[in-house]
Parts: sequence; C-alpha cells; structure tokens
Amino acid sequence: MAKPSKAKRGKNRWIGIIVTNLSITRPEMINLFELGLQGLSWKLFDFHEHGNQKIAIIRTLLEDASEARKRVNSIEGLSTVTTSGKIRLVRERLTR
Repeated sequence: MAKPSKAKRGKNRWIGIIVTNLSITRPEMINLFELGLQGLSWKLFDFHEHGNQKIAIIRTLLEDASEARKRVNSIEGLSTVTTSGKIRLVRERLTR
C-alpha cells in the first residue's frame, strides 16, 4: 500500500527551547513536559548542553504549536527561541 502524499500527511512544528538549569536531566525534562503539555501531542527529540546552557527541541502538531509555545514559556527555566516546520533549521538557529 502506498504512503499518503506529503500534502495529506500531518504537519509538525519543531520548537527550539533554551533550558537555564544545567543540572536537569533528560528524564526530568520529559516529566516537566508531561505536566506542562498535558493534552497536547509532543515528543522530545534533542536535549543536550551547548555552551553554558542546555537546548531542547520538541515536535508538536501544527494545530498544537502556539498553545505548546505558551505552555513551555510558562514553565520556569524554559524559554522558546524558535520554531519551524524543519528540524534542521531549528538546530541551526539554536547552535549559532
């Protein structure tokens, strides 16, 4: 069976996040997102240290993207920096 065309597949948004707490671990980050993004579709993709801060990238559905950004920004120690439909662009923007 053929895959659905690109236009008919779900659209995603990648959200780049700066994490100011250097001691936080990936499982702790997932717990924070589970609490803060309840009811939204999301997945944590990247989480690593870059310079004197940690960066994270999550994927959300296009319909959930603006609500996800608001909720992430309301979590202490997290702030969204960029979003895009392509993860490559978010990675480039976060590591500049």
